[in-house]
Formats: sequence, C-alpha cells, structure tokens
Amino acid sequence: MSISERLNQYLNVNKVDYELVPHPHSFSSLSSAIAANIPPSKLAKAVILEDHEGRRVMAVLPANHKVSLRTLGDKLNRDLRLIEEKEVYEMFGDCQKGAIPSLGEVYNLEAVYDDLLVEAKEIYFEAGDHNTLVHLAREDFVRLIKDAKHLRFSHESIH
Repeated sequence: MSISERLNQYLNVNKVDYELVPHPHSFSSLSSAIAANIPPSKLAKAVILEDHEGRRVMAVLPANHKVSLRTLGDKLNRDLRLIEEKEVYEMFGDCQKGAIPSLGEVYNLEAVYDDLLVEAKEIYFEAGDHNTLVHLAREDFVRLIKDAKHLRFSHESIH
C-alpha cells in the first residue's frame, strides 16, 4: 500500500516535499517509531475523538504521549471520548486498520495539535499502512496545520 491515495494527493496539491520511510511491520505509532529507528517524540500519532454532540476531532500528539481527555475537553469546552475502533476503520477506508495519517484536513476532520510536535526539526507520521512513515520538515508540517488549533493536552506515557 505504502501511502494512502488521499494523503498523497493532498501533499502533492500543497507542494510538500516528503520522504517515505519504510520500516518493519508494526501495530502502533510507538512501535512504528521504534521500528523506523526514530525518536517517538518526532512521530505524530492521530487519535480520533468525539464530543457530546457527535462532532469528531483528530487529536495529534507525539507517539510517546497519551491524550488527556479532561485537559483537551476543558480547553475546547467539550466532553470528549475515544470513538470505537470500528468507526475509525470506516473513516479511513484508504488506510490499513489503525494506520491513520496525522493530517485532519486530508479527511475533512477538525484537528488539534499538541504544541510539543512543532519543537522537533522534522516530523514523521503514518502513511496509511503499517510499514511506511511520511517524513516532513517542520516548516512543511507547520504550514499544513496552520489553520488548526495548537494546544498542550498530552502527557508522556511510560512503556
């Protein structure tokens, strides 16, 4: 599969230089970072949430962090919950199950990005399968997410 068609088109339309980084098969963003031999803090993972009115939002944070639903909900003034995996699979039909690219606009989703992500000089994220990451310069990532909310809403998790 390599890169999702929607993501590929979006990056090309926005004239973004990117590199595809192959890695051994993985089952999570954290394991993708380890498999690709990159720091987990540079890998942006996407978590799909839903509020009390059924509105969905993509929360994007470093792979070695967890979303604080309470913190994010307070900052957005919304009650948030994780959506069911089955619903996520339906939303990202051009991706392998669980390999979600971390650009909400590609999938017409509201997105909020953890401020920690823009501290890295380069960003990686899932390309749409469990064997490939997209690698971007920070400047390109920031340009792509310029219209999204940027907040601090995660905490480092210990694995």
